[in-house]
Amino acid sequence: MTKDVIALTPRMPDTWALLAGLYAAGPEAAVAAGSRDAVLRLCTPAGRPLVSVEAPLLVQVPGEAERLLGRDVPVPFWWTEVRASGAVPEAERLAASVCGRLALLLGGSTWPGPAASTEVVDVRTAVAPDDGQPVVDVLTDTTSVVLADRPVLALTTWLSEVLRGTSESGRALQIVTPPSVRLSAPARATLLQVPNRWVVQDPEQGYYDGLSGAVLRWRDGTFTPVPGADGTAPVAEAFGRTGPTGDRQLVVAFRTTLPAHEDIVLGEALEAAWRALTGSAPAGWGTAEPVNLPWSPHRLTDLARDRAPEPTHLLVTGHPGRPALAWIRVTRTTAGVEQDMTLVLGYGEGEEPPLEAITALAETLVVEHGLTTMLASVRRASRDLTTPPVLQAPPVPVSFTLGARDVRGIGLTHARRPPVDVRPVALGPAAEPALHYPLGDGSDAGALVGLRRLAAHLRAGVPGSGSGSEAGA
Repeated sequence: MTKDVIALTPRMPDTWALLAGLYAAGPEAAVAAGSRDAVLRLCTPAGRPLVSVEAPLLVQVPGEAERLLGRDVPVPFWWTEVRASGAVPEAERLAASVCGRLALLLGGSTWPGPAASTEVVDVRTAVAPDDGQPVVDVLTDTTSVVLADRPVLALTTWLSEVLRGTSESGRALQIVTPPSVRLSAPARATLLQVPNRWVVQDPEQGYYDGLSGAVLRWRDGTFTPVPGADGTAPVAEAFGRTGPTGDRQLVVAFRTTLPAHEDIVLGEALEAAWRALTGSAPAGWGTAEPVNLPWSPHRLTDLARDRAPEPTHLLVTGHPGRPALAWIRVTRTTAGVEQDMTLVLGYGEGEEPPLEAITALAETLVVEHGLTTMLASVRRASRDLTTPPVLQAPPVPVSFTLGARDVRGIGLTHARRPPVDVRPVALGPAAEPALHYPLGDGSDAGALVGLRRLAAHLRAGVPGSGSGSEAGA
């Protein structure tokens, strides 16, 4: 059963509209706030959460409803997401009524369409888990389990709050979905981080990890891999049900370091990469999905400055015609302000990733944006940048770029003589160059070996590292 309901309205859900929605639980229900007032929790009279209601989000970026819900909704529109606890029978009806009332008062629609209603749901006798967190479906000493069933599982404000809560409580987050669900690129990056896990419920084989394929079982309050005869976890048959695809993704992961001064503007390096690879600037940015704000490096910088010295995590999306997503982590270090960025672009059969633009992009980032490192790769994966729970080919390296500061630390002579059939290209000032290492065109998996040998060679040149890395590469 669907646990998420979303109201998509052309008018803003003001205080009176939200109150009308919350009154779907009757006058005796309680309301609590979380995530710095960005999430409301509709609770039983005893205060136990039944439904979480995210603060309405004004989406001004075209294509986000289509990307995440398969709905063509003209911008601007308001996105109000409601999540029901799967542990309480009344919760799903309550979520549908909250959204149905908003759609009735403000125009627009709900997702999924058949979920909408305006009934009053009596929650006085509802029994909900007292977990003290945003709505989760199962809570144990070690794990928060969330059940999700929607076309694309995205990194929403609600999911970000769950991640924060589980991390602070020392728990792992495990999201359980049917095999029809796909992950957005930011959600995939998050669930790749240990100890989080994407758990897929297969009707024939039970449960398996949607990113590794390991067969799982519920044991001691968490989903864990089932050990095979040789001690390793067997891979689910369903995970291997994949066929050849002509779709590809270009993945560009890079880091820049800028001096920390008052006039700093963040996001300009990412915009330079976006323009070099797509011909236009990003369409929008935000802190969660859907990405809601029009692209603005200055507003992005203001947010990061307000959050300093804490790190800032941001998402960036492109225009609907060219699937593109990026995520940024901004941190303050002793070296300055670091931006860790990953840009992913999708290409269908017959479309060629612009690999010829990578070297020129590397030079631009070196000369103008303080590039530290950059790795460009190509992988066989969906053009729409989502991930199904099946085996995915690893990304194949195209090139690696090492910034001038690290080249200087390693030693130019050592860095420009790698033990692979690669001739590095010097970028930037001749006195202190960066080095760009071409590794292939993304079609030969042997480039993975070349990248590992190159990395071992470069590590061996770092003062104090010794020579063991190179010898054992």
